[in-house]
Amino acid sequence: MKIAFIGLGSMGLPMATNLLKAGHDLIVYNRTRSRADELAKQGARAAGSPREAAAGSEVLITMLADDAAVESVMFGDQGALLGLPRGAIHASMSTIGHALSRRLNGEHQTRGQSYIAAPVFGRPEAAQAAKLWIVAAGAAQAIERCRPLFDVMGQGVEVVGDDPPRANVVKLAGNFILACALEAMGEAFALVRKYGVDPSRFLEIVNGRLVRSPIYENYGNLIASRRWEPAGFKLRHGLKDVRLALAAGDEVNAPMPIASLVRDHYLAAMARGWGDIDWAALARLSAVNAGLEE
Repeated sequence: MKIAFIGLGSMGLPMATNLLKAGHDLIVYNRTRSRADELAKQGARAAGSPREAAAGSEVLITMLADDAAVESVMFGDQGALLGLPRGAIHASMSTIGHALSRRLNGEHQTRGQSYIAAPVFGRPEAAQAAKLWIVAAGAAQAIERCRPLFDVMGQGVEVVGDDPPRANVVKLAGNFILACALEAMGEAFALVRKYGVDPSRFLEIVNGRLVRSPIYENYGNLIASRRWEPAGFKLRHGLKDVRLALAAGDEVNAPMPIASLVRDHYLAAMARGWGDIDWAALARLSAVNAGLEE
């Protein structure tokens, strides 16, 4: 299949690499050209603009950091919207707001193109191992057409309807739950540390006898070892996702008081200059507040 892939960051690069290894015809674009050149050495073609990348493609995949990045590659004279042919599909796999997803859906419809939202759950190591979980919403025919691509990048697809913003809200709600888990673990780990309990031993007990969750195991190990770098998912992006979840709640009058608390704690972490370390460092703030760290 002829695929345009835009966004070769810590998630996008391994996803695009897996598509290339599967034998798809891949043209890539990335703001930092060296990432595109890296894939070009493996058989992909590097485009000079988003519009050039999208031209002639059957499927356009975007995997970018935030709403602003998606807007910058999709709109404007060199935007992918103008290059994508009629009948092609845009699969937006970024974690973006529901409002932008709704706007993209409308723009594609006016151009005779299909749009599906297909954000992913998983960190870079899962992307590299093709173990992402993909949440998809959009026209059923478009999702089925993209399913072979999703199968190359992930271990499963969860379809949540034909309205694309639904997938974005599911992703944001899921990340909100993860952020709450980070907050809870941070507070609990700080508590047991104040009483001289080894946080790794506490994690063994909690995850072995109480929770039994890979999320608590993986993030708990990061927190127990205070391993914030390299960042699998930057703290500034965690703040972005909680803000987007709050915006989604505002639109439908769904109060999210815990989300407001978590947002404020992320803001406090940002004020400390932690924006580029792992978002699990939300738990580090609890240790600071408890006087365990500076």
